[in-house]
Amino acid sequence: MATIATLQRISAKSLSEKILEEREAKDPTFAVIDVRDDDYIGGHIKGSTNIPSQQLDAMMPTLVRRLKDKKTVVFHCALSQQRGPSAALRYLRERDEALRTLGETPAEDQTVYVLDRGFSGWQEVYGEDERLTEGYRKELWVDGY
Repeated sequence: MATIATLQRISAKSLSEKILEEREAKDPTFAVIDVRDDDYIGGHIKGSTNIPSQQLDAMMPTLVRRLKDKKTVVFHCALSQQRGPSAALRYLRERDEALRTLGETPAEDQTVYVLDRGFSGWQEVYGEDERLTEGYRKELWVDGY
């Protein structure tokens, strides 16, 4: 059984390489799920889906269905210390059961990651790179956000 301690983390660098590698793909092999709530401001990773952590329970069956063919799923919040990891954990724990309920085969080769240092760490390096970040507002990240 997965725990917070056993969750795999992915660096901003590795994720950025994956995004750039598949930039032209119609159907990328990965998905990025941003679980920030009212702090979903100041930009987001290009192509990511915002599912506020407060809505995660209600959205889980839809999320599982939508992500079932992805090889890689990356969860993150602002810092990836609480909401991101707990969303990833909940997804991992509920995924196979939800798929069985839908009459689908559990995702055998899907890897679930938490983005190391969250969007806060991401924007420090890639905030101004428009290939990787959308809606970036640097002024919201200055002065210790």
